[in-house]
Amino acid sequence: MPRLRRVSRLDARCGDVGYVPKRGDLIWLTFQLQAGHEQNGRRPALVVSPAAYNGKVGLALVCPVTLQVKGYPFEVPIANETSVRGVVLADQLRSLDWQARDAEYIGHVSGDTMSEVAAKIRVLIEDDA
Repeated sequence: MPRLRRVSRLDARCGDVGYVPKRGDLIWLTFQLQAGHEQNGRRPALVVSPAAYNGKVGLALVCPVTLQVKGYPFEVPIANETSVRGVVLADQLRSLDWQARDAEYIGHVSGDTMSEVAAKIRVLIEDDA
């Protein structure tokens, strides 16, 4: 298993990023400035955007992971793939600065899990007319 590495803002400014999140990675990330039903605090998140985008722009599209399974239609279970347990909240997609929020690699989900998350996101963003 890869060693966890926190990417600091100093690393990023010096161009020594090392780890760049890629699609399907589970990372620890700090969610702050939450309102209403949004997830908050330091928690696992699933990276949805590709590494090429994340590395170039410094942002990543992520969905938070929670242990509170409610049977909501946009929950996608993480099935014994990593040390992370719970469900991905596919309808809480956010674009976040992964460097400023101290991203740490946890693991990687299966292609099936990533496909299910992507399908649920597509339901929200595609025109159904």
